[in-house]
Amino acid sequence: MKAFAPVEWDGDAVLYLDQRLLPHEVRHERAQTVDDIESAIRGLAVRGAPCIGVFAAYGTALLRRTIVDDEGFARAARRVREARPTAVNLAWAVDRVLAATDPLEEARAIHEEQKAIDDAIGAHGIELFAKGARVLTHCNTGPLATGGSGTALGVIIAAHRAGKRPRVFVDETRPLLQGSRLNYLELRMAGVDAVLMVDAAAAVAMKRQRIDLAIVGADRVARNGDTANKIGTYGLAILAAHHGIPFYVAAPRSTFDFSLERGDAIPIEERAAEEVASFAGTRAAPEDAVVYNPAFDVTPGHLVTAFVTEAGIVRPPYAETIPNLEMAPEVLRLSR
Repeated sequence: MKAFAPVEWDGDAVLYLDQRLLPHEVRHERAQTVDDIESAIRGLAVRGAPCIGVFAAYGTALLRRTIVDDEGFARAARRVREARPTAVNLAWAVDRVLAATDPLEEARAIHEEQKAIDDAIGAHGIELFAKGARVLTHCNTGPLATGGSGTALGVIIAAHRAGKRPRVFVDETRPLLQGSRLNYLELRMAGVDAVLMVDAAAAVAMKRQRIDLAIVGADRVARNGDTANKIGTYGLAILAAHHGIPFYVAAPRSTFDFSLERGDAIPIEERAAEEVASFAGTRAAPEDAVVYNPAFDVTPGHLVTAFVTEAGIVRPPYAETIPNLEMAPEVLRLSR
């Protein structure tokens, strides 16, 4: 397994990189049971909506091999499917594997498709970048988050490789620091000029650092363009609108939930208080602190300038253009 490959099939287990330990330690673990799979997803050892989907697909295929009782397998698959509620890729991938005649082949196809999809997203997104563009991004959306080349970060890296030489301002992304621990790491590994900042610096960065565009990923998108993503995204979109800065969302079609008309129906996961009350393992708040810790927020579609997908750039009016993604031919589906 490559050092920074987030997920890989290993015959009798699913190998994964424990992303909670980065950037200080690179450790691969083996998921062999439903407890292992569920724990890795819930505990954020595996994270990023597309990567969760790939991991869950392999995990479901593994459980089909190891649990001979159909009822027991159904219970186990349901636990995997419900491990995190917001990212639609999780349920989508599990359902695909459950419907397949060959679960492992389907899981492998999901992984290979994700790689091709990410490459297409990157290629389409290059046109959004002027040479030397100053870019703001949030959370982690690179290869660690997808199992491919990444979504928003994949677009940035593709622009860099195309000679656009962007300068990227990276939100640390509190409370779990996916920006500073993961996004910044992946940008530096790719040779991209990157600047780390606290989340609260976004407004002043837009004003004083002449940010040209913001681009983020997504965990679920409704038919009207309302977008669930890592907490803090909604605020960035408001700030971008105030400063007249284009705000883009890069996401595969599998992240679009065509069953939801609006984003207020997207379930928002709330996580443990300790994530906010502590910083880097040290208690930073009184023991009796009352904490509100939503893991995601929903950005209204009218604040999104365009979506970058494997099918191309999707622009408003989203109530008309997003449904076209559902009907688009599966041009990237690889032959079995």
